[in-house]
Amino acid sequence: MTLPIAITLGVLVMALVLFAIERIPLEVSALCIPAALAVTGVLAPDRAFAGFADSIVIFEFTLLAMTQGLAATGVIQGAGQRLAALGRRGEGALQLGLMALVTAVSSVVSNTVTVAAFLPVAIGAADRARVVRSKVLIPVAYAAMLGGTLTLVGTSTNLVVSSLMQRSGLAGLGFAELTPVAAPFALAGIAFVLLTARFLLPRREAEGEADVLPAREYLAEVVVVQSSPYAGRPLSEVTRGLGLRVLALVRGGATLEPDPAVPLSEGDALVVEEDRLDLLRVLDLRGLEMRPDAGPRAPPAREDVILVEASVPPGSSLVGRSLADAFFAEHFGVDALALARRPAIQRLTRAQLLGGLFGTSSLTTVPLAAGDVLLLRGARDRLRGVSDGGTLALLANVEYRPIRHRKALVALAIFLAVLVGAATRALPYGVLGTVGMLAMIATRCVDARQAFKVDWRVALLIACMLALGTAMESTGAGRYVGSLLMPVAHVLGSRGMLLALMVATVALSAPMSNQAAAAVLLPIAAGVAEQLGVSARPFVIGVCFAASCSFITPLEPACVLVYGPGRYRFTDFVKVGTPLTLLLLAMLTALIPLRWSF
Repeated sequence: MTLPIAITLGVLVMALVLFAIERIPLEVSALCIPAALAVTGVLAPDRAFAGFADSIVIFEFTLLAMTQGLAATGVIQGAGQRLAALGRRGEGALQLGLMALVTAVSSVVSNTVTVAAFLPVAIGAADRARVVRSKVLIPVAYAAMLGGTLTLVGTSTNLVVSSLMQRSGLAGLGFAELTPVAAPFALAGIAFVLLTARFLLPRREAEGEADVLPAREYLAEVVVVQSSPYAGRPLSEVTRGLGLRVLALVRGGATLEPDPAVPLSEGDALVVEEDRLDLLRVLDLRGLEMRPDAGPRAPPAREDVILVEASVPPGSSLVGRSLADAFFAEHFGVDALALARRPAIQRLTRAQLLGGLFGTSSLTTVPLAAGDVLLLRGARDRLRGVSDGGTLALLANVEYRPIRHRKALVALAIFLAVLVGAATRALPYGVLGTVGMLAMIATRCVDARQAFKVDWRVALLIACMLALGTAMESTGAGRYVGSLLMPVAHVLGSRGMLLALMVATVALSAPMSNQAAAAVLLPIAAGVAEQLGVSARPFVIGVCFAASCSFITPLEPACVLVYGPGRYRFTDFVKVGTPLTLLLLAMLTALIPLRWSF
């Protein structure tokens, strides 16, 4: 073993230990990799940090930026709303629906692109269905990796292996040659995740998934507006379909019990009780509108319009008075959208609601008490004036941007065009992603500042891992690890050697890219076949499949994408991915020789 190989393997071990113990932030641990390789001289500094200019890294970042455009135009919310219907049938139903859809798409679109496309959809569906994100994002990443094995174009690893096979004198892979084994392979993987998700997947809330402030139950009125798609449909589409808790139905001045079967009419007002995050979802729905008080409506399209929470302090002029009595809207020029009662008063009871407390005057008729919290919408300068004189105490801004529904088709067209371009390799990935991101900003699908509000750690981790992959290749560390298998070829026999080659591929695909790991092991697989006097094709196919089995660590790009949003830990992937990998490798050891004989 040469010194560069020893140093490279040492950096690999260091990286795995740092990722596993998580004593320092993931991004800091990742930066230690190129730094260590550059300081030790294993790689020149420009090569050690070349990953930051890599086309794939740029593409990953721009895809995340484009998903901001899909969110800003309501595309993601619409898809998430439909998938959330599955979530209301249970956590497993949402996982199954997402995994089936992602697997199908990933069979013809690269794993990473598929995960980037479905990540915001999965998050939106989980949030709407009130399923913890950490229960659905690992399944999405694994489904993309499983689906990539179904066809030749499902993952770039398959294409690389096919090209290398041709260079080695073997016939290249056919478009669906892998499918007979890949189909049961993928089904087994999906079944394993679904059956073990309850026990192995963590239940951990992601940032933004839970309120930073104490959870408050707000009361608000939601009106069925003119030409609403909900008019004429049963109330159950709002209560069960959208997941809103309706306490009462106000129609024609009368307050009624919320019968799920009653058809809604234009002008109906629904008294709902929800936390802040769910109320913000109502603001994004077309056909339903939160009714503010009787004052001037703040135009939601204005850039300076924000939402804030404001508390009624002791001694406020509002204590004991309603917003209508105090002419709140006329005086301050802001909208009061919802009310959270202070704990000492408790929530309004259904008896009070049905007794006509709301009537046709909405929340403005409710007498306020010290400690009550209002959700306000208005221009920044107007809201600052609310706190003057101690009328209200502003608590915090609520992150909300009005949905740009008119730009939804434009954003979707741009995103799909980029995906098609990536699948057909019309242009380099980095160029495609950058053009797509700039197109979304230029067409005002998303603001530039919002577009860049993405998790930079994803691109940073991939860039740093590319440096380790380069070192593994350039120093021969990958070939050195693979060559350790050669002496045991005759001892293990054909099936045993097939399993050993696949295990080695899985091990190498963590520090290296999947393609690089397959490229390193492919000539070793051919050499082993020659020593055993058997066909090399089953060994090469095994390497190809195993390169897509990077389930044990979050270092596979598809897993990196979900790492931050799911608030996962390194050990979460080890816990789920290890038994999954063992199961799939056992399946491949049994199935591959049946399809491609030795």
